[in-house]
Amino acid sequence: MTVVRREATGGVAKPDAVFCLGLFLFAFAVRLYVARALAGEPVWDGHYYDFGARHIATGFGYADEAMREGRAVWHPWCHYPVGYSGFLAAFYILFGTTHTVAHVANALVGGLLPVMTYLLAGEALTPRRATIAGALVAFHPGLVLYAALTMTEPLSALLALASFYVTVRGARSRKPERVALALASGAMVLGVAVLVRPQALLCAPFLGLVVPDWRGRKRWLAMATACVLTLVPVLPWTARNCRVMDGCALVSTNAGWNLAIGAFPRATGRFETLRSEDGCREVTGQVQQDRCWFDYGLQSIKRAPLRWLSLVPAKLGFTFDHESFAVEYLREARPSAWPEDKRVAVRNFLTLIHRALVAVAALGGVGYAFVARSPPEPAHAGFGTGRLLQSALGVGIVAWTIFACASESHAFWPLAVVACILPFVPLPGGPAAPPALQMAVSLLATTVLAHALFFGEDRYHMVATPVLCLLAAAVFRAPPAAKRERDLDRGKA
Repeated sequence: MTVVRREATGGVAKPDAVFCLGLFLFAFAVRLYVARALAGEPVWDGHYYDFGARHIATGFGYADEAMREGRAVWHPWCHYPVGYSGFLAAFYILFGTTHTVAHVANALVGGLLPVMTYLLAGEALTPRRATIAGALVAFHPGLVLYAALTMTEPLSALLALASFYVTVRGARSRKPERVALALASGAMVLGVAVLVRPQALLCAPFLGLVVPDWRGRKRWLAMATACVLTLVPVLPWTARNCRVMDGCALVSTNAGWNLAIGAFPRATGRFETLRSEDGCREVTGQVQQDRCWFDYGLQSIKRAPLRWLSLVPAKLGFTFDHESFAVEYLREARPSAWPEDKRVAVRNFLTLIHRALVAVAALGGVGYAFVARSPPEPAHAGFGTGRLLQSALGVGIVAWTIFACASESHAFWPLAVVACILPFVPLPGGPAAPPALQMAVSLLATTVLAHALFFGEDRYHMVATPVLCLLAAAVFRAPPAAKRERDLDRGKA
């Protein structure tokens, strides 16, 4: 099957609709089967997302419930972001508030995610490698299993990648009015992603990369404009919070909690339960409580900044060194379905796949940073500067991978950091990496940044797993000059 058609003019690649449909149907069917077979009651954060969706669907709005004098009292709520609950609520309103409906909604997101990865990869990679990127997301066992969870990460990833694709695709013509429209459209989509995962706001400046004039003011203005426009879909929700809560909150009231968890004296780098004796004993509302924890977190950092910084490796390790959240979530929901030997085996398998993906993605970042961006060199010229740097970094990544596998710490997180930095490395005389790639990598980079500041858990890398797949598909890219010469040779033959 031909994956990509070429337009007669301009050589612009068009996605293959048949491949997209097949990719969606496969991914959707597999995820729906897994969700129906393995899912139980929503637990942990998933309980609150489902709880909020049911309240929205039944007309109570985004609220929590308390019992007073034997009757239920509803209070406006925004501790968790509203976006995912609102998404589920739309399905609950249309089809009923059953777990089967939630499974279909999650499978739908899971089916669209590899398609969106393929489309965005097609703006940065060759058609064949874009196909590989989409297929990796469709087959990724962690993402497949995640369809059985009532969690936000797949929807957040889908919306962020859709924002990047809308921006890049719309700005292809380079006409100022088209670029401006593409930037506005992408920012609006990203604004919806912010309602699902507020950290998506950190990706907004990267939308300005579609403006070609880096050294002038235009791109900086575009970055600032993207940040402003991204807030447009968010502000009505912020206004609601200001009106019904005990104070204003941009999206949710868990940023202060998260900062405190990653900084207070009992911090370990991962989630720890905050207790009243830690601080914030006398608070009356959600916003006040979150601000109290935020101030407490800042004070903890000021008192012991070196200790807070020393926790960064642990935070990133908890985020990127393994993959076990989906198994533990499902085991919490249905303990009898996950005996210890099965739990350990599936955890180890998911972790093995994740670590391999991180390592290959780092190599993909090396290929894009140095081979694709080096000045064209003839195929017979031997090793130039770009190839030498690529080889050195490649050897370093392979060596670190072997070390991480052999050591007790299994520290794969440095490879994730390498993967999100290299596509932005400037090389004199070489062209910049395409905006589509840099935007995609921004999702990985902002994930690294956010969880270095707050705290880490392996569930948080799931939002960037499609980006790791995209980078993995870029591994060992041939130098442009060498590829052109091979294509010419094939043409002569």
